[in-house]
Amino acid sequence: MPATTATTTAAAALKHQPKYEGKNVVITGGSSGLGLATAQLLVDEGARVLITGRDRAALDAAREQLGPNAVAVRSDASSLPEIDALADRVKAEFGTVDALFANAGVNGFAPFEATTEELFDQVLTVNAKGPYFTVQKLAPLLAEGSGVVLTTSVANVLGLPALSAYAASKAAVRSMTRGLARELLPRGIRVNAVSPGPIDSGILEKTMPADVAARTKAQMAADNPMLRMGTPAEIARAVAFLAFDATFTTGTELAVDGGGSQL
Repeated sequence: MPATTATTTAAAALKHQPKYEGKNVVITGGSSGLGLATAQLLVDEGARVLITGRDRAALDAAREQLGPNAVAVRSDASSLPEIDALADRVKAEFGTVDALFANAGVNGFAPFEATTEELFDQVLTVNAKGPYFTVQKLAPLLAEGSGVVLTTSVANVLGLPALSAYAASKAAVRSMTRGLARELLPRGIRVNAVSPGPIDSGILEKTMPADVAARTKAQMAADNPMLRMGTPAEIARAVAFLAFDATFTTGTELAVDGGGSQL
């Protein structure tokens, strides 16, 4: 083989080396939407990923989609016993973890006057209590230099109608991002948050009639400075950046919202 051909072949092999090969990642709420898109990106780049969710059928479908480098575990992010069990499973599967995306959450669309105690408790438990104790229970498994990413929302800085409880839960996550970043810093663990804006993740179609979802999406796109909704893949790239590449960044919140919270 001529020297130039060998050099070209070696360069091509180096260029296509999977970026996250050998990395172990845990993603809660990874069976659909933003979590699944992030899992797909990381698996495609060589990582081993453990995803969680509450729906067994959705988990099985996600596991089949992601392939042999993925593990799907049924786990309820609002239940401390299940979070404890998850930590045991992660330890058995991976030993140590290089990145944690604490993404599991629920929406809570309801006008202020119609928000019930049950809805308020559900939203705050899943969206705030869940990620807090997920990080706490998995922290002993996080390797030095690892990254934690929490999911907030532009709702934590914007006064959006029918989302007051949801916004409060995400504001709590924004605050805990700073607190956990400070407390985990001595162990060399970074903690940051990704703040999605209007993302076409399929959640609207699951929670609204089809015609209402279509009108809502059209309005969200029209109201955005970029005149469109974002995609789960765009969130996934931001999460991967915060988890692995933003090595001098901790305690911050990255808005991925088409400028909606900034312009």
